[in-house]
Amino acid sequence: MQGKHGHLSREQKQLALRLHAKGWRLVDIAREIGCTAPMVGIMVRTGRHVGAKPFGWEPRAGCLTLTEREQILAGLARGLSLTAIAAQLGRAVSTISREVARAGGREEYSAWGAHERARAQARRPKAFKLAAGRLAQEVATRLEELWSPQEIAARLRLEHPGDPEMHVSHETIYQSLFVQGRGELRRELARCLRSGRTARKPRTAVDGRGRIPGMVMISDRPAEVEDRAVPGHWEGDLILGEHSRSAVGTLVERSTRLTLLLHLGQGKSAEHVEAAMREAITALPVSLRRTITWDQGAEMAKHAAFTAATGIPIYFCDPHSPWQRGSNENTNGLLRQYLPKGTDLSLVSRTELNRIQDSLNGRPRKTLGYMTPSEKFAELVATTA
Repeated sequence: MQGKHGHLSREQKQLALRLHAKGWRLVDIAREIGCTAPMVGIMVRTGRHVGAKPFGWEPRAGCLTLTEREQILAGLARGLSLTAIAAQLGRAVSTISREVARAGGREEYSAWGAHERARAQARRPKAFKLAAGRLAQEVATRLEELWSPQEIAARLRLEHPGDPEMHVSHETIYQSLFVQGRGELRRELARCLRSGRTARKPRTAVDGRGRIPGMVMISDRPAEVEDRAVPGHWEGDLILGEHSRSAVGTLVERSTRLTLLLHLGQGKSAEHVEAAMREAITALPVSLRRTITWDQGAEMAKHAAFTAATGIPIYFCDPHSPWQRGSNENTNGLLRQYLPKGTDLSLVSRTELNRIQDSLNGRPRKTLGYMTPSEKFAELVATTA
């Protein structure tokens, strides 16, 4: 606890003299300030302390001072309760409780030791939380699974509620990846982050698509779909591959955000899309297949046949209105982390799509209170069984 070259600071020597004046034994004073009993004896006899170098640090406003820590030490020595000590100092009991606990408890508390520890903790820059260890490994693993920093931060708090060492803010994760001089997480993990669009498609753009016969518009969709309280209402779309020659279909359940991926290895014609949709949706419990909302794409030309075979009505969005199936749009954005634009989606196997589907459904979602879609869907199935 001594300063550089083994010298005591002016504050340590002053504390030693005050404790001696209160009747403390030399050996106890020595233990408190971090020196030997003979050294304390010399200070007491000579009164030498003025020429010593100052400690060189004062706590910022609102933090405990050395004088307050000395009063805590004296109160503990007298057997006072933490509540009584807090009242004497005009501090919250929780402040005194944390202070004593951090310094080893009632029997081990040292005013000077606590003061030195406070200075060490206040130094900048602090050791970065993601420099190494179990937390850093957990964050890296989930980034590799394509979770967002916000999803990771929230989920860690859910999984480790009583372990602050496993808590980290999403901003800390971003800083570790991007801020110059940090980079504790591997730089290549930055590619796992979901990237936003650099430009938006103008809503006035004309896509040249013709009207699909027999469409029932979203304005006629049941009112219960809107509030997401009733499960079994789905939103669907295609994501297109290289040169728009291949595709993967997506169905997203509005209440749980559960995602079903449609394998379209034989092509994205209306016949292939209808067959893939029917296979995926009929595997679900009847109570969880109520409606589907889709864009006005040519792949929906067989919608009447699908409804006739399954009993599930399809409702169509207004032109250029992707926000009318916002859950699906958001999920497709996540899916692009696994299947980037320019990928030949006809080469993606059913097995690989199943792996991606499991990964998407295993990612915590902010809209679900950081539960995963799989967890939320299982909860719904249990209550509707």
